[in-house]
Amino acid sequence: MYDQLTFERENRERIQAVENSFRPSGRPLTRPGRFLMGEGCLLKQGRRRPEPRTFFLFNDMLMYGTKVLRGRWYKKQNIIPLEDVLLGDVEDSDELKNQWLIRTPRKSFFVSAESLEEKRAWMQHIEQCKADLLQSGGLQAGANFAVSWIPDQTSYKCMRCLKKFSVSRRRHHCRRCGFLVCNNCSRPRELIEHIHPTKRVRVCSLCHIRKEDSNPRLRGDSTGTNSSEDEDSAESSDEEEEEEEATMQDHVPSSWLDFRMGTWGHRTSFQPGDLNLRPVSSPT
Repeated sequence: MYDQLTFERENRERIQAVENSFRPSGRPLTRPGRFLMGEGCLLKQGRRRPEPRTFFLFNDMLMYGTKVLRGRWYKKQNIIPLEDVLLGDVEDSDELKNQWLIRTPRKSFFVSAESLEEKRAWMQHIEQCKADLLQSGGLQAGANFAVSWIPDQTSYKCMRCLKKFSVSRRRHHCRRCGFLVCNNCSRPRELIEHIHPTKRVRVCSLCHIRKEDSNPRLRGDSTGTNSSEDEDSAESSDEEEEEEEATMQDHVPSSWLDFRMGTWGHRTSFQPGDLNLRPVSSPT
């Protein structure tokens, strides 16, 4: 029977271990009241193909990174506050099964679990943690979310002018609609604050026209520069996520901490045993 002090110590050790696995570039993770709820490997849809990423769910945030040395170390730490997460269920596709959409203000993307049960567990746990976080007060759910980008391989031509992509006519993504467009069809730049509060980002000509029509004050506004530097900077994080890994052969089933009502007062209704997930030490 675990007491409160034992549970708090083991939780700190788990979080510290995750924090250490992202060093030296990772951000500090230990803070009062933070609990590591679970972790597991999911396929994340990238620009070119789905890639395995390790996700960590805390009671106040969702974090993921790229596995190095079979999970002993991680890199490219991405942290998303749970109040800024919006989930959307998605039907299976030929490429991804058991998938769903994770929407955030700066970036939205599809992820896929190895089984339907694991998908349901992830979605239920994330939704429950977010609900508990918002119910605790002081935070509001996000209102603006980025669109999900259409993967590069889904179109061989610009989705605006219909000209074929080539070495000189590169693929780009409109930050408003997520369409694949060529350089000529994505010259405008706009400030979309929930994506980047200070930098103008690439949008397609049609979205720019629609934005101007809906707000006459924007007419005549500068569309910004069209240097390759802007595109490279805006998309660098996505380019960096492309790794050699392409399968889930090292897949580890998601594991969850079963936090039940206890002397520490942390409440949750998770029942991971019902989903036959690999258990980890529980404070019960």
